[in-house]
Amino acid sequence: MSEFLKVASGWLWGLPLLVLLLGGGVFFTFYSRFLPFLYLGHGVRVLLGKYDDERAPGEVSHFQALCSALSATVGMGNVAGVAIAVTAGGPGALFWMWVCALVGMATKFFTCSLAIMYRGKDDVGQIQGGPMYFIVEGLGPKWKPLAIMFCMCGMFGCLPLLQSNQLTQIVRDMFFEPYGLFVGSEDRVNFGNGLFGLCVALLVGSVILGGIKRIGRVAAWLVPGMVILYAVCALVILGGHVSEIPAALASIFKDAFSGEAVAGGALGTVIMIGVQRAAFSNEAGMGTEAMAHGAAKTREPIREGMVAMLGPMIDTLIVCTITGLVILVTGVSEGGGKDGVILTARAFEKGIPGVGPYLLLICVLFLSFSSMIGFSYYVTKCGCFLFGSRARIPLAVFYLAAIVISAVVTMGDVINFLDVSFGLMAVPTILSSLLLAPKVMQAARKYFVRLED
Repeated sequence: MSEFLKVASGWLWGLPLLVLLLGGGVFFTFYSRFLPFLYLGHGVRVLLGKYDDERAPGEVSHFQALCSALSATVGMGNVAGVAIAVTAGGPGALFWMWVCALVGMATKFFTCSLAIMYRGKDDVGQIQGGPMYFIVEGLGPKWKPLAIMFCMCGMFGCLPLLQSNQLTQIVRDMFFEPYGLFVGSEDRVNFGNGLFGLCVALLVGSVILGGIKRIGRVAAWLVPGMVILYAVCALVILGGHVSEIPAALASIFKDAFSGEAVAGGALGTVIMIGVQRAAFSNEAGMGTEAMAHGAAKTREPIREGMVAMLGPMIDTLIVCTITGLVILVTGVSEGGGKDGVILTARAFEKGIPGVGPYLLLICVLFLSFSSMIGFSYYVTKCGCFLFGSRARIPLAVFYLAAIVISAVVTMGDVINFLDVSFGLMAVPTILSSLLLAPKVMQAARKYFVRLED
């Protein structure tokens, strides 16, 4: 199974998704004629509540919708995912993450506008948004198999496997092993990891069983704080290595087009890894963002599309960039060795001796927890589309069980399983968005004309 997942992931994240995600993003960027980018300031004003309407259909505010989306995206992908990208693809992978973020902003504008434009109702009459709904409502019932494919992949692709796995790993390295807890035999190690995973699952369960409204409230409090804390810690490290920053930036741009940091100098591998990790980081085109923004209280699809564009900018262009620079300026990626969150922990130890790893642990706890509550909404929403709203509690239990299981499996298997499931979500999302793109642009032109009046 491990070998199959490895092969399937390698093929899927080769040319097929490279063309779909980058190609789709480039199409949306030029098809929109950069119009949404000219109104980013308007998107900020919408986010800050200037256009909030409590009487509009939906469940959460624009701000809570973005925070719900960011609670899933600003997580271990920004800490462990960037470390994996730098280790596997070299510094140049960061450049391709930036490219994906820029075109991903256009992708999110289209997918999240569609999430409001073609909202549907579930089996109890509750208004819902997301790719599964805009596929059926926008393209017609004959396209429902595409919606079912999205939901089947979403139920597994949105499981918090990486978050739980990497959180457990850093706790084991920083507490269990130094203090001799749950060490020795493989059974003792797995028992300790599983016990920690169970504690995390109980904590996550206390939030997600309250639905999107509770998730939105918790995320609105958690996300801004964790981003600020993580950014401050990283900026302190960069401030202490300011002389190394120009060289780090130069290595990013140089390796982006040479692939020298990858065995054999394979430029295609650098691009592939950058696209892959960017997709996990900002989720543009995967469809998850559309599910979160589809719950916003608004009657204006374009407004939510503008708010959604801010996600990749915060997530990838800011948070991922500072993580990558911290790893590069501290030099911890040289010579191989540790990967994932442990590599980032070493960078924090070197950058802020003594307290650095503990500050990162606090950040990771918040980042992981926020991601887990955010992804739970996606798994539940996909499952309820397939099995009805009565499946919400069983789906939540299934989700919480995955937190415990992923705490004891190896990271390689986790990454490959997620790559396959998560990657397949992009197929129905991008295809349906391409087909419905003219509807979005028609609405966008009318909206921006009204805005100027």
